[in-house]
Amino acid sequence: MAKKQVTFADIAEYTHFSKTTISRYFNHPDSLTLENQEKISQALDTLGYKKNKLAKVLANGKSEFIGIIVPNLYLHYYSEMLTQLLSSYSNYHYKFLVFSSEHGAEEEQQYIEELLSYQIEGLIVLSHTLSSQKLASYQIPVIAIEREAEYISSITTDNYMGSLQATSLLIRDKCDILIHINVNVEKTVPAYDRIRAFEETCKEYQVPYDIDLSVSGNSYQEILNVIRHIFTRIEEKYPNQKKGIFLANDTYANMFLNLIFQKYGKLPPTYEIIGFDNSPIASESILPITTVGQQIDVIAQTAMELLVQQMEEQKKRAPKPLEKPIHKQITPVLIRRNTTS
Repeated sequence: MAKKQVTFADIAEYTHFSKTTISRYFNHPDSLTLENQEKISQALDTLGYKKNKLAKVLANGKSEFIGIIVPNLYLHYYSEMLTQLLSSYSNYHYKFLVFSSEHGAEEEQQYIEELLSYQIEGLIVLSHTLSSQKLASYQIPVIAIEREAEYISSITTDNYMGSLQATSLLIRDKCDILIHINVNVEKTVPAYDRIRAFEETCKEYQVPYDIDLSVSGNSYQEILNVIRHIFTRIEEKYPNQKKGIFLANDTYANMFLNLIFQKYGKLPPTYEIIGFDNSPIASESILPITTVGQQIDVIAQTAMELLVQQMEEQKKRAPKPLEKPIHKQITPVLIRRNTTS
């Protein structure tokens, strides 16, 4: 026979408090004396009370849900960032509803409407599909990570510094030609600074360089096919030169490194490779990859701190809106491994 669920009435009868007092214990415990809080707490243990989270949501309209939208999970950066965000449950006790948005604005808007129907209290967005102005219009706290964020608060890496570190290392290692491989990044996106710093540094030091922004695709295999084509072009165009390859992320770097190993069985002295992110694949690859570390754990923690602050403010009787979005930048760290000298 199923055990009867303990109700507020049962707790009130046991403690000789009113149901109103019991309700105050759950929703506004500070309104009770410490002695009465302790009496009710002991009664809950004795009666075997289990919280009905759904009832609490229905009662106060606070779901304790946070929505997360990522572009995909085949790029290791996004999967690692998601892992770090989810691990924050032990600190903040918010639950997460996650969507991967790969098919345009209409799909992403449907996802957000679905999240809003679950009364999410805040939203973290890593995808680039909807403008920050559109995201701000949903009237809930929103934090952007590494994307355009004129109208919403954001956390980014100092992409310019990271690219400068990578490019400078390849120059110091006396590469004959420096090559940057990336998608065609819009100038409003923080990661555009990786392209800008690479080009400006090469020009400043008068080093020959090549920028390939042809990477595209909606799956791991599609992107690998493009990287393979780029690798073939580089092999044909710069056969005997020492090539310093700086790739937009560690996933691309791992693809490129695997293509080199498939052809040569090793990393020949005519190649140096640097990735970006310090996602797990950089250290787990066939040869540990030198990379610009984004401090993903710090970015995730900072994003959660900002979001929780804004969500807690919204719970006040007279919440004070942000005067302007807050933008924080995290310093990257160059991590030298086996793919550079």
